[in-house]
Amino acid sequence: MKNNRNYFVAIALSVLIVLAWQFFYMNPRIEAQRKAQEAQIAQQEAAKAADPAAATTNPAAGTAVNGALPAGAAAANAAVSREAAVAKTARVAIDTQDLQGSINLTGARFDDLKLKQYRETVDKTSPIVTLFNPAETKDAYFTELGFIAGENAGQVPGPNTVWTAPEGAKLTEATPVTLTYTNDAGLTFTRKISVDEHYMFTVEDTIANAGTASASIAPYGRITRYNKPATPAIFVLHEGFLGVLGTEGSLVQEKYAAIEKESLTNPKATGGWLGITDKYWASSIIPAQTLPFESRFSHFTDGQPRFQADFKADAVSIPAGQNTSLKTLVFAGAKQVPVIDAYEANLNIPKFDLMIDWGWFYFFTKPMFKLMDYFYHLVGNFGVAILLTTIVVKVLFFPLASKQYASMANMKRVQPKLEELKTKFADDRMGLQQAMMALYKEEKINPVAGCWPVLLQIPVFFALYKVIYVTIEMRHAPFFGWIQDLSAPDPTSFVNLFGLLPFAAPTFLHLGVWPIIMGITMWVQMRMNPTPPDPTQAMLFNWMPVIFTFMLGTFPAGLVIYWAWNNTLSVLQQSIIMKRHGVDIELFKNIGKAFRRKPAGTK
Repeated sequence: MKNNRNYFVAIALSVLIVLAWQFFYMNPRIEAQRKAQEAQIAQQEAAKAADPAAATTNPAAGTAVNGALPAGAAAANAAVSREAAVAKTARVAIDTQDLQGSINLTGARFDDLKLKQYRETVDKTSPIVTLFNPAETKDAYFTELGFIAGENAGQVPGPNTVWTAPEGAKLTEATPVTLTYTNDAGLTFTRKISVDEHYMFTVEDTIANAGTASASIAPYGRITRYNKPATPAIFVLHEGFLGVLGTEGSLVQEKYAAIEKESLTNPKATGGWLGITDKYWASSIIPAQTLPFESRFSHFTDGQPRFQADFKADAVSIPAGQNTSLKTLVFAGAKQVPVIDAYEANLNIPKFDLMIDWGWFYFFTKPMFKLMDYFYHLVGNFGVAILLTTIVVKVLFFPLASKQYASMANMKRVQPKLEELKTKFADDRMGLQQAMMALYKEEKINPVAGCWPVLLQIPVFFALYKVIYVTIEMRHAPFFGWIQDLSAPDPTSFVNLFGLLPFAAPTFLHLGVWPIIMGITMWVQMRMNPTPPDPTQAMLFNWMPVIFTFMLGTFPAGLVIYWAWNNTLSVLQQSIIMKRHGVDIELFKNIGKAFRRKPAGTK
């Protein structure tokens, strides 16, 4: 019994260390990053505009695409408003079920995009989420496709090429738009852009060579953004650069901080995709899957600091009097699991579902989401779906838990014999170990059998944690009562008497109703077993629920509700199993001891 208790202490300490790391290390770091970002923005706004000539050059022929910005981009330091930047250039409107915005005809750039199904806050009247912003703004974020000139190609479409569109053209799910550009070398570029009802653009380029000599060009694409996402960094979530480079390639992930230190040039690949991801949103480019390409994840500091994911494909040749076509896909939107999965399956995009950060336990995490999503569509409430999913997990692990407590019961049964052995071999550690092993063999007891069920449940716990934290389906999803966003902390706080007093609680003292409920359920669960006789263990058991309660006070409400419900089910499950195996249930006895005043002079 003592060995199992020690193991539970080790598990609890491991979780406590993770939470303490988040609370004492990550939270101060997040605050420091926020202040540094604010200082950087202030510095950018005060800086002078960079040399415009450097911003208007096209990528050099025969080299990987550089960090050249569109003309006027250096003026971002002057804090041009988004509305003014959009109004500066001719555009083609975008209006679909899920998207609203426009395509900039200068560069044929996707730099004005909003997500119609999502709002900035839980308030239904708040603005819809903005994904892309023009290069002239301080929060610029855009995607651009172009070409690098080769032999006899002349001036090819790049950052500052002005394309021609039909008058009144509008991009919808049913109406693609066609842009054209003809250069002085006799090359005519025809770009057909279509979009589905969600977030995938299809860009089909046809290049016709009306000249007298064969010409060569190399397609490129890039995603550029000036600022890091506003969502604070956390260890369970990847935000930054990612991609699957090559049809059989594995996922590549790079944090913003790593690329700020050193840009990454990826090996040449054929097939795959690359992009930039936030917690809930992402943008990616899927190059032509048959054309080899080079790719990079970069951070530029010249003029306007910016992050960039880009690729340059091998050159293609267009013989005189002939034409060639290339197809590139651009994803820009919300990381909805069914939508992402459908793109992977229907468009044959390698491992595109890994755009959602399922984590190391992918084989647990994604099925866990599928189960939770099934319950959500069944009951219409994601909070209830969490509760039902937890019940299913508990039922599935009931046989393992039963074995765990059976092992504990057997260990408790032989405890008197173990104490006798400890007395007999008090000065012979090796002899004690051998005698104990002989006793376990005689009684047919595996002393570590109670540990395996706990170990097997750890991946499931973290899978649930991951699903609740990273999936967009949780964002702004209500539960009941005051919980209107399961992805945000419980908005109530004991400091202002849960909203009765007219002031906000400090962040470090934020402690709502559900974290308190979670703390109580954790305290009750720990009272299923007697307080350990060891003073250090006893102190840990007494203070752990309090520490966890405050640490989880700023966690998403969905996680806290899950934890409280899981603790409650664990108490019920342990009671049933202990009763089946003839182990005394000492819950109420232990609770009574916790509140009973100790006699004077006792420790």
